[in-house]
Parts: sequence; structure tokens; C-alpha cells
Amino acid sequence: MAKLFFLLSGEHETLPVSELKAILETEGYAFKTLEKLDQILRLDVDLKCVEAVKRRAAFTRLCGLELFTCKAETNEILKNMRVVNLKDVLANEETFVVRVHHVKDYAPNIDSMFLERELGELILNKKEKTKVNLKNPNKTFTGFLTEEKFIFGMLLAEIPPKPFVERRPKKKPFFHPSAMLAKLTRCMVNLARPKAGELVLDPFCGTGSTLTEATLIGCRTIGLDIQRRMVKGTLKNLTYFKIEPEGVILADARNPPLTKVDCVVTDPPYGRSSTTLKRSTGQIVEEVLAAVKDMLGKGQRVCMAAPKTLNIKKTGETLGYKHLESHFVYVHRSLTREIAVFEKV
Repeated sequence: MAKLFFLLSGEHETLPVSELKAILETEGYAFKTLEKLDQILRLDVDLKCVEAVKRRAAFTRLCGLELFTCKAETNEILKNMRVVNLKDVLANEETFVVRVHHVKDYAPNIDSMFLERELGELILNKKEKTKVNLKNPNKTFTGFLTEEKFIFGMLLAEIPPKPFVERRPKKKPFFHPSAMLAKLTRCMVNLARPKAGELVLDPFCGTGSTLTEATLIGCRTIGLDIQRRMVKGTLKNLTYFKIEPEGVILADARNPPLTKVDCVVTDPPYGRSSTTLKRSTGQIVEEVLAAVKDMLGKGQRVCMAAPKTLNIKKTGETLGYKHLESHFVYVHRSLTREIAVFEKV
């Protein structure tokens, strides 16, 4: 076990923490929460978890090995740096760089560039023949100022946003205005907790976002849609991203032609741009939750998005699911999505 810190996306208040914890639980890593700060989560966890987080996470931006945490005061920071043991993190003759960042507007009185120079000098004094390399260092030391705290450590992994940007709805060959952003879709897949090799079902596959994101983290996927146009569009997008699902089926989600899946991740149709075939979104959600229940084993999960006004938590509980968590995502003035996670009991 090691002390690690994770820089989380500021795009949502609750989803990044829940997604990160879901990934660790799914991958079998026990952890202890040390502290939750604004956009920073400090954990006691196995170092090996870093690769799993890097491979799966949407709302985690980087991970570091913590060297110290202290008050966000310059003298206190330098005092802590003087007693840090760098033996196991920086070898003689390795190059390094120090980067200090402010989370939002915290600690405006601290000059990050001054702090980088001072911390760099202390590291140089500790290690023989070590040099600073600003462009291509062997090691990067990074610090974050947030909520009157300074967290400092060695960078272990970064998760670039570019791949998710490249999979935004408008960048796909087949576009539909109701399609969810790739980051949010990936997060929903993680909240459902499928392991690599397990089968993820999206009964409203739409433009194929769920199938894409689940496949990219090693899951098997299958999608349904009642509209032939959407099935063709899904296949077009999957081909573009070189994704091979188990299948994309023209079928009614109320009567799925399947007997067993490992989890369900879906965003049912709602709103002006979606076709609901003259049924209310409430009816659709209730019918589909009922239809997929028999396909799931005890403890397996459904992660579903729906308008907040629908109160899908109540719908799921009425059908006998255990409601685990809900997150609310503002889309525009007339729509806030509820992202709900249910477990079959």
C-alpha cells in the first residue's frame, strides 16, 4: 500500500470520486480514503492500481505518489521538502522538473513559479549529479494548492483528455443531437463495474457510445435499438473507431432477445430529438428496468440516465432493485440528467 493522490476533473462535483472508487473496487484494489479535497482525492492503495485507473478513468486527470501534504504556506512547504527522503523516487543522474498548480483560485498569495524554483533547488541539493530538464525529464514532481493544503509528490500517470474529445458526438460519422459525451458515457460504464471480458448491454444503443467506451476498457458489448436507422448509425460509428461488438440487434428493449448479461448501461430516449414511439419516458424506463432484471445475477448492476424530473430512483426501487447512488448532471435549462446506479438483490 502507498499514499497516492489523484487530481480529479472539475467538470462535476460527485461523479469523479464515485468513478475512481468504482474502478478500484471493480479491479479488486482495497483502499482507504485519507482525505477528500477540492479536485484532489488522497488514498492509501496499492501502487499497481495506477494502470487500471489510467486505462479506465474518464474524470481522473492524473495520479501521483505522495511525498508530503501540509498547510498551503510557503515556509511550511519548504520545511517539509527539506526532510523528504528521495532515495526511492529519484536516482543519481536522473533529470527532473517541478510543477506547481493552483486548483481553482486557492492560495492566490503563493507564487507557483517561485515555489517551483525553491523546491527544485532543495531537490538538487539532496541528489548528486541530478539535473533539471524542463522539456523531457526522467521524473516530474508535481504539487497542488487546494483548500488551504499543499499536496506534493511524483507524477505516476496522466490521463490525456484528447481521446475523449476525438469521440465527441459531432466528431463521429453518424451524429444524433441526443448523444451523450464520451466522458460521461465512460463514467457510466465504470459505475456499472464491469470487469474486462464481461458483457455490457445497452438496450438503447443510439449512436454506439456505450458500446465504444465499454469495449475500449476491455469489455464485450451488445447493443439493441428499435430503429433501423440507429442500428445502422451505431455500426457506422463502431467501424470508424475499429470497435467490434458481440452484436448490434434491431430489437425492442422491452423484449430483449437475450438471456444473460453482466451489466446494463443505457441512456433511454427522451426530449424533442428522440423517438419514444408514443410512449412516455417514464413508461420506457419502467419497462426496460423490468425487462433486463431477469438477465442480471445477484449483485450485478444497471447504470441508467434519465431526466431528474422522472425520479428513476423510485422507479427502480419499486421494481425491487437496490438503489446505490445518483448523480445529477445539468445539461440545459430544461434538462438535468439523473445518473442512477441500481443493484439486483
